[in-house]
Amino acid sequence: MIEIKTAAEIGRMREGGLLLRRVMDDVVSKIAPGVITSEFDATARKLIVDGLAKPAFLGYRGFPSSLCVSINDEVVHGIPGKRELVGGDIVSIDCGLIYQGFYSDMAVTVAVGRISEEANRLMKVTREALDIGIAEMTAGNRIGSVSAAIQHHAESHGYSVVREYTGHGIGREMHESPQAPNFGVAGAGIRLKSGMVIALEPMINAGAWKTRTLKDGWTVVTADGSLSAHYEHTVAVTEDGPFVLTG
Repeated sequence: MIEIKTAAEIGRMREGGLLLRRVMDDVVSKIAPGVITSEFDATARKLIVDGLAKPAFLGYRGFPSSLCVSINDEVVHGIPGKRELVGGDIVSIDCGLIYQGFYSDMAVTVAVGRISEEANRLMKVTREALDIGIAEMTAGNRIGSVSAAIQHHAESHGYSVVREYTGHGIGREMHESPQAPNFGVAGAGIRLKSGMVIALEPMINAGAWKTRTLKDGWTVVTADGSLSAHYEHTVAVTEDGPFVLTG
């Protein structure tokens, strides 16, 4: 069942979204060559708890960290650990929290030092795809039009969209209906209504769209070893247009 949030509930989600944005900004400010990825987990966990919230990812289906750190060909769900960042890497940070009973979810991809033109272009196109998808999140539009807009932008630049993992409704649970794929047919799918909140998250690969999961059971990588980028916002559909709660 798709949950429709009241204006008051969206307001509470906005407060959580702003807290998550501050957490992400702090984590991103620490990204540099030589930094060990476990440091990001420690930073995020402290800031979330200090903000009177709970880490949404920690323990979720057994996940061992407060955020995901995915590097280069890692698409999503990378586990922070002893790996050091190296200049030229691109690193995707995905984090969520629970504030006053509501979830927020957000991801960004960040350059580590000086990166290749290929990596820079992939990040730019993925970030644009998210913005284009958000613009389609208007009451009365269909979810397929959001998905198709993301897919078209990625593929028009020679990239592919990951198909095994999608965006999702979000609210009192991390994953709610509807699913929000990054590929689809314009005009298809459910009609968006005011009060829906969706975590929209393009995952775009420089190569083919297929992925595989590493032996840790979590880290998803591109099957062909190509670079991948990931951006995400929690977005409310309102009568006045899309409202980016983590913006």
